[in-house]
Amino acid sequence: MIFRLNQGYENFKDTLLEYVNFFDTKGENFVNGQRNQIKLFKLDQTTINIKSFKVPHFINKIAYRYFRKSKAKRSFEFANKLLELGIGTPKPIAFYEFSTFLGLGKSYYVSEQLVCDLTYRELVEIPDYPDHDNILRQFTKFTFDLHQKGVEFLDHSPGNTLIKKVIENQYDFFLVDLNRMNFHDTMSFEQRMNNFRRLTPRKDMIEVMSNEYAKFYTDKTEAEIFETMWHATTHFQEEFAKKKRLKKKLKFWKA
Repeated sequence: MIFRLNQGYENFKDTLLEYVNFFDTKGENFVNGQRNQIKLFKLDQTTINIKSFKVPHFINKIAYRYFRKSKAKRSFEFANKLLELGIGTPKPIAFYEFSTFLGLGKSYYVSEQLVCDLTYRELVEIPDYPDHDNILRQFTKFTFDLHQKGVEFLDHSPGNTLIKKVIENQYDFFLVDLNRMNFHDTMSFEQRMNNFRRLTPRKDMIEVMSNEYAKFYTDKTEAEIFETMWHATTHFQEEFAKKKRLKKKLKFWKA
């Protein structure tokens, strides 16, 4: 077993190890996905969540054991990096890896549970969500700040930004599902616009986001920002639809 605890959690070492060792039978289910599972636990007076990553297939078992960092380790390290950069994410606590000479088995990422008011997904699915335009514009400024700090969040998708209302008309944003990120000295215009591609298929939202982004990114006109952002979005949606149709055909033939 390999693990690392953040400073301040040393006294909880045995408790956390018990939680991951008995993950299947303890804790409260929070997310039970096809690939990963998240459960909630109590740590003193704090609620924490532990994300259990699916055991990788044979080739990745070897890769994650000997050549690449596991998703759990990357999540932990990237969370610490984001906080150093002043970017919101639930407080990282620890990661755990269980391996044999055959490769990586189970792995876990532990962080504080953050209670939020909404995610970006609500803005996509509920057009008349209260304060919609203001939240969307603040989210766009948050994304611009990510780009200025060289953070390319590869899973920048609707469910991966938690939004918390701080005071009237002011919101804080927190990234989750952190295992896929790139860090750059600077980000190109194309990288910036491509980072919006997974967020929404709605043109009206792209119009608002491009309008807001143009207030801070002055190397391109608002029209250029909109056209590039919308092109990246439509291309992603087309590719996503193709994959979905292919999966449907494959399932048909399997049946």
